[in-house]
Amino acid sequence: MQTVFLNGRGDFDEWRDAARVLLLSEVEPERIDWRIAGEGADLAGFAETPLPVPPPGRKAVAVPPAFLELAESIVCHSDPARFSLLYRLLWRIREDRALLQVVSDPDVIAARKLEKSVRRDSHKMKAFVRFKEVTSDDPTGRRRSFISWFEPDHFIVARMAPFFRRRFFDMDWVIATPKGSAAWDGESLTVSDLPAEKPTATDATDDLWRIYYANIFNPARLKVKAMTAEMPKKYWKNLPEAALIPDLIATAEAKVIEMAARAASQPPAFHARLQERMAEERADPAPPPEGLEALRHAASRCTLCPLHCHATQTVFGEGSVTAKAMIVGEQPGDQEDLAGRPFVGPAGKLFDGVLSEIGLDRSSLYVTNAVKHFKYEPRGKRRIHQKPNQSEIEQCRWWLKQEVELVQPKLIVAMGATAYFALTGEKERLTDIRGKIFSMTEGRRLFVTVHPSFLLRLPDERRKASELSRFREEMAVVRQLAETGCPDYP
Repeated sequence: MQTVFLNGRGDFDEWRDAARVLLLSEVEPERIDWRIAGEGADLAGFAETPLPVPPPGRKAVAVPPAFLELAESIVCHSDPARFSLLYRLLWRIREDRALLQVVSDPDVIAARKLEKSVRRDSHKMKAFVRFKEVTSDDPTGRRRSFISWFEPDHFIVARMAPFFRRRFFDMDWVIATPKGSAAWDGESLTVSDLPAEKPTATDATDDLWRIYYANIFNPARLKVKAMTAEMPKKYWKNLPEAALIPDLIATAEAKVIEMAARAASQPPAFHARLQERMAEERADPAPPPEGLEALRHAASRCTLCPLHCHATQTVFGEGSVTAKAMIVGEQPGDQEDLAGRPFVGPAGKLFDGVLSEIGLDRSSLYVTNAVKHFKYEPRGKRRIHQKPNQSEIEQCRWWLKQEVELVQPKLIVAMGATAYFALTGEKERLTDIRGKIFSMTEGRRLFVTVHPSFLLRLPDERRKASELSRFREEMAVVRQLAETGCPDYP
């Protein structure tokens, strides 16, 4: 029998070095007695057997990286049988490199259970290490010093120390535990596996923790078993707010009754407004509006496609009902969605500026979009424009067709490929149709140009100036066509 003594305090290298020699020497797992030094076993007549010398020329066994990662975690566990389990897995992996993927294997199950326990203990250390400020030894006074006491289940101090160094890099600290300690002084990280004594430091912020915890404690959602499972009493006793927990639990039922008595007996204010609105709708309706107003009212309740679910409101067209020219864009943007009007955002301001330069009054036009709701992707607090798909464009085409029939423009300007598709049902490259005039039904003409937002997205200033000049020339053509009643035009 080969007896091997290890310090057993989370040092992966000591087990790996011994396991490598034993594996090269073909020592079977059943012939090895792994023991922890200093726990009485070496004082009861057990003597460490010198490690054998591997035969010369024998190559080391390559193991999967997943096993090394698993072993580095398991050696931190406090179970004395962890070393024999790891060596047994190592012995079997020589023949079956996919062993760790066999989730029904008893050894794999036992190893994963130990790994999970270490991972959970590491999470608890991140959650419950509470630093208390102490007198700093820094003569410059620029760095503050802190100390903390934590009681882990396993030997995870060395494993977790780099995390706390990254997290609290700008202060000096010591984390003391019964299973070792770690210290950071701004230059070097020191780790010891010797048991530490619990410090007696106090901190002025302890009262703040108590105030915070007392105010966030919700007696109506009290679950003592869940609290005990997530934060056992060994953590409670080291937290300043723990002294409040017994009283908070004892008075929880009375506070729930008190909360119920204080509950509002009247519905929220918006409830009354909703009731008033519903009553108005049930009452005898006023004569329905006609023309564009009726269409705008109907569009405000459109649910034909999912875009209405996230948009603020329907953004309908606006302008002269007798306009000779209708401008059709793609869809409302962020500012249009909030204002409920088309072309009022950055692209709209550029559009208005060009109209002013060429002497075309916007009030003489009818301005609308192919899609009436804002499609976007939320990104933090911003709403990023997304191009509408074919289905969404086709669902909104009915509204656009009604606008055209009511306004009866002689000229329609399609700004961008989306507007062109909505008006014609055809998909063409914008570069192939830009600046061209097409015939439509009822003697109507269709002129194609770019959307002003295209100009705003151009990163190259020289190209932006060139494209803006071309857009200005195209809008001058639109003015000419609108003023002449759109006669036959080459």
